[in-house]
Amino acid sequence: MFRNLAAASLIVIASCCAVPAAEPSLAGMTVVAYNEAEPISIALAKLYAEQRGIPADHLVGLSCTIEEEISREDFENTIEKPLREEFRKRQWWSFHTDPDGKESVSGTKIRFLALIRGIPLKIRPTAQIPPNDKPGTGAIDSHNEASVDSELVLLPFVNHPISGVIPNPYYQSFRAIKEPGNPNFLLVCRLDAPTPDMVRRMITDSVAAEKTGLWGRAYVDRTHNTAPGGEMGDKWMSEIVEGLRKVGVPVVLDDLPEVLPPGFPMTDAALYYGWYAGGITGPFNQPDFRFVPGAIAVHIHSFSASTLRDPNAGWAGPLIARGAAATIGNVYEPYLQLTSHLDIFNDRLLHGFTLAESAYMSFPTFSWMWTVVGDPLYRPYASWLQLDETRDIGRGSQIWKAYHDFAVKNSFRPAVEYRTQARLFAMRTRNGPMLEDLGLMEVAANNFGPATGYLQQARACYTRRDDILRTVLELGGAFLKDRKPRRAVELVRSVLRITPDAPAAPLLKKLEQQAEGSPTPTP
Repeated sequence: MFRNLAAASLIVIASCCAVPAAEPSLAGMTVVAYNEAEPISIALAKLYAEQRGIPADHLVGLSCTIEEEISREDFENTIEKPLREEFRKRQWWSFHTDPDGKESVSGTKIRFLALIRGIPLKIRPTAQIPPNDKPGTGAIDSHNEASVDSELVLLPFVNHPISGVIPNPYYQSFRAIKEPGNPNFLLVCRLDAPTPDMVRRMITDSVAAEKTGLWGRAYVDRTHNTAPGGEMGDKWMSEIVEGLRKVGVPVVLDDLPEVLPPGFPMTDAALYYGWYAGGITGPFNQPDFRFVPGAIAVHIHSFSASTLRDPNAGWAGPLIARGAAATIGNVYEPYLQLTSHLDIFNDRLLHGFTLAESAYMSFPTFSWMWTVVGDPLYRPYASWLQLDETRDIGRGSQIWKAYHDFAVKNSFRPAVEYRTQARLFAMRTRNGPMLEDLGLMEVAANNFGPATGYLQQARACYTRRDDILRTVLELGGAFLKDRKPRRAVELVRSVLRITPDAPAAPLLKKLEQQAEGSPTPTP
C-alpha cells in the first residue's frame, strides 16, 4: 500500500539530522505564498501577515496558473522549484552533505506554509513517471494525482516518489511542531474560499475567536455505516462525541442513516463533523443558516474539496461560504482510511494545538488527496489552557463556559455522581445547553425518565424559536422510544399550532405521523 521503504526513510533520516534552535514565535515560523498572477492574492497575503504578525519578508510571490487544477510539470516548474529556491536563498533551511557529496535539508526555521487564494489546489494525474518512481497496480500505489498542499509538505525532500503515499511520521503525535526532533516537513494549509471576502472573513474570524475561545454547540452526524471499512468513520464520530462531552461542549448527535435533514434547527454551530453525502445538503441550505465566527466544520466525502470556488459544490467551499473558518477536504478519491482521522483532529484541537498541527497529526500519509482550508496558526481552544478567570470572553459565551468549567473541574467524579452534580448545577444556573446535553446523554443510555425531564427543563430555559423546536423534536423522539406515542403527538400538535410555518414544521409533522402509527402499550 505504501511506497517503498527507501522513500519512507527519507523522512526518518531527516528527523535524525534536525538541529535544535532557539524557539521562535509561530508567526516567525510561517511563510505565506501567493500568486503574482492574481491581484487579490497579494492583498490577502498582506492581510493575513498583518493579522498574525508574520514578517513581511516571509511573503513569497509565485507566478503560476490561477486555475485550481495544474499539471505535474507546471506544479514542479512554477510552484515547487521556485518555492524551494526561495527557502534556500532566504536561508530558512540548513543543509547537511554526506560523504558521497549528497546534500539534504538538516534543519528548518519554517514550519508552517499558508497558501493564499490563487495558488492552484490540485495536481492532475500524469503519465510521465520520474526515474525514481515505481508505481504499483493497486488502488493506491497506481495513483500520482494529489493536492498541491500535500505535495508541498515534502518541499525539503528533493526527488521523492510521486506515486501512492508516503507514511506520515507526525501521525498520532502529541508534540508541537516547534519542538526539536520533529522531521523537517512543512505543515501546509490554504486560505482559500469561493470569494476573496470569504477569505478575509476566515482570517479575521480566526484571530478574533482565538482571543476568547470557540464557544457554541457541536453537531455530529453519524451514519451507522455497516459497509466493509465504513464502520471506521462511525467510530471516529462516536469518539468525537465522547471527547467533546468530557470537556463540556454540548453535542447534538444525529444517529440515523440519513444526514441531518432540511429544516433541522441547527443553532450556535461551532463544530460540525459529518458524513456521507455528495454535496452540501440538509439544514446548511436554509437561507438563514450561519456557523458561529471561527467555527470548524468537516464532512467526509471523496470529493468534498474538488473545487473551492463554488459555494454550492461539494462540502469544503460551501461550509466556508456558510461561515466556517476552517475545514478539511479531499480533492480526489482518498479512500476512507487515508483521510483525516477526525477523532484525532478533534482531540488535538481541544488540547490547544493549532489547526495545522491538529490536522497533520490526523493524517496517516503525505503526498495524497487532502487539503486543510483555514489559518494554519488558528488555535480555537488555546484560551481554555489559560488560568485567568477574569479575562473577558463576552457575555454571550458565559453559558458555554459555565458548562466547560463544570466538566473540567468535576471530571474526577464517578459517572453517577458527575451526572447528579451536573443536574443540580444546570438547574440552578438555568443552563439550557447543558440540560439539553444531559437529556441527550440519558436518551442514548435509554434512561427515558431522566431524559424527558432534562429536555423539558432545557425547553423552558430557551427563548429562541429554533432552540425550542430542536428540544421538542428531541423530546418527542424520547417519548417514542419510551413507548409513549400519545405524549409525543400531544407535544407536537401543541407546538405546530404556534409555529406552523417554521422550517422545522415538516420534521415535527413527520414525528407526529410516526407517533400516530406507533402502537400504544397496554397498561
